[in-house]
Amino acid sequence: MGRIIVFTGKGGVGKTSTAAAHAVKAARAGKKTLIVSTDMAHNLSDLFMLELKEEPVEIIENLDGLEIDSNYEMDRYYGTISKTFKNMLTFENTKDSEVFDDIVVFPGIEELFSLLKIKDLYDSGKYELIVVDCAPTGETLALLKFPELFSWYMEKLFPIGKVAMKVLRPISKAAFKLEMPDDRAMNDIEKLYVKLGRLQDLLKDRAVCSIRLVTIPEKMVVEETKRNYMYLNLYNFNVDGLYINRIIPEDVKNSFFDQWKQLQKNYLEELDAVFANIPVYKIKWYESDINGVEGLERVVSDSLQDEDIFRVLKTTVNETFNKTEKGYRLDVYVPFADKRDFDLFESGTDIIIKIGNFKRNIPVPNSIRKYQLGSAKLDNGILSIYFE
Repeated sequence: MGRIIVFTGKGGVGKTSTAAAHAVKAARAGKKTLIVSTDMAHNLSDLFMLELKEEPVEIIENLDGLEIDSNYEMDRYYGTISKTFKNMLTFENTKDSEVFDDIVVFPGIEELFSLLKIKDLYDSGKYELIVVDCAPTGETLALLKFPELFSWYMEKLFPIGKVAMKVLRPISKAAFKLEMPDDRAMNDIEKLYVKLGRLQDLLKDRAVCSIRLVTIPEKMVVEETKRNYMYLNLYNFNVDGLYINRIIPEDVKNSFFDQWKQLQKNYLEELDAVFANIPVYKIKWYESDINGVEGLERVVSDSLQDEDIFRVLKTTVNETFNKTEKGYRLDVYVPFADKRDFDLFESGTDIIIKIGNFKRNIPVPNSIRKYQLGSAKLDNGILSIYFE
């Protein structure tokens, strides 16, 4: 069984170099490794000083690189699905129809095909380790939660079987001028739905996939890192490491850096305290840009000597259903959350948790649906929801 390690963090904190250093270390240790960029503003080619494309390219022995082109992947996978959605909509004129060709049906669907590419590469068994250099925080969260969200939409849009489709197709066309999916398109939709389910399982398989945060010791970045950690836990991903980058070395004696070093010291202490439950790695600030394999090997030599670094460093349990005297309790781990930012409500068979701009639908098991949503409380980073 292979491993997938996803690196994310605020833009400009050094995600790409941190991820690439891990990939170089793994390759030098004899692991067949792939480093992948899902960020539309690809930096891997610049970092390795080598042109990487939409299919894996060898960088050094045991290390391949790939900059995913989501449009390329979408064209390969989308097939008749795009035509299906287009036919299900009506257009006033040809121009509107042409505009549709440049519009993605659901926001984020392009990125979805980036994830499907990673899943296919994992399933191929060619690589022992896949290192993913993700886009900045907000885009990464949107990317990682999208399979779950898109599956939910597909269940709502296509809940009826093929027999019903055959009955409805001529009626819908005559009465509503709406073209229902044909058999081929339904097959593609069903295949995509199955793939999404397997993709969700893969991303949340704690023995396979780890999410690792990269940050720097500055106020705004530290606060965003804490929020990022909270949201990733809300969506039930396993965050098993924190990397603090660009730390000014103690042996720098220039007085110009004295105040800066003191500020960094304060934020380092804060990060050590609030992330005490997961491993923390510290990477110094280098006097020159990190470029090429040799530059990355400096990072490995200085900061990534841990031989267990490719294993799952920490396994968290983010959500559990527990039996109580009156019914059940759902516990969701949301560290650093503030109860003033919460919104909680039922929708059909789902419990919906909203924190800030992020919303999570958690399906309620059949055995609990006979109970009513009672109360909820937030205590020490645990949101407890009671069904009575």
